[in-house]
Amino acid sequence: MTDGAALAGPDGAPRCPWALSTEDYIAYHDEEWGRPVHGDDALFERLSLEAFQSGLSWLTILRRRPGFRTAFAGFRIAAVAEYTDADRERLLADAGIIRNRAKIDATLGNARVLAGWAPGDLDTLIWSHAPDPAARPVPVTLADVPAITPESTALSKALKKQGLRFVGPTTAYALMQACGLVDDHLRGCAARQA
Repeated sequence: MTDGAALAGPDGAPRCPWALSTEDYIAYHDEEWGRPVHGDDALFERLSLEAFQSGLSWLTILRRRPGFRTAFAGFRIAAVAEYTDADRERLLADAGIIRNRAKIDATLGNARVLAGWAPGDLDTLIWSHAPDPAARPVPVTLADVPAITPESTALSKALKKQGLRFVGPTTAYALMQACGLVDDHLRGCAARQA
């Protein structure tokens, strides 16, 4: 039984407990989660995948990420924005991704919105909602990690105001965690940056 604090992994290094259930999670935790991500296309990918994850296990998305990248042209905003009704039908039939009509439509719609933005605008908007790290206590256990914060609520509202969909406060916070706007690696976790 764990209290949600960092635990030793198979190599002895302490990690956040959620990362220890599979090799896929260990690699994602150690190499990606919480590391700063910049660039409109890279952030569009993370935003889209977090939306697809809604209601599902992140592991489901992580294991299908190669299929998502193929299906959505590497998440290049300009390419996805040009998808046609035929592309939409192809996506709805693609067993390599999550075939949720509302999430597919949101991803295509979000790409069309973002294609009208100037380069760097998505990056700037998302990162403008990063909280001051000095103002956040370092989480000790999983119970110390929130699902929603004032910053994620503000980011969600800002994205929705611009016409983006499937970007609620919980999804926005998961994006903030995944893209390094916040560092929610637990105290004692080997992947914690500071």
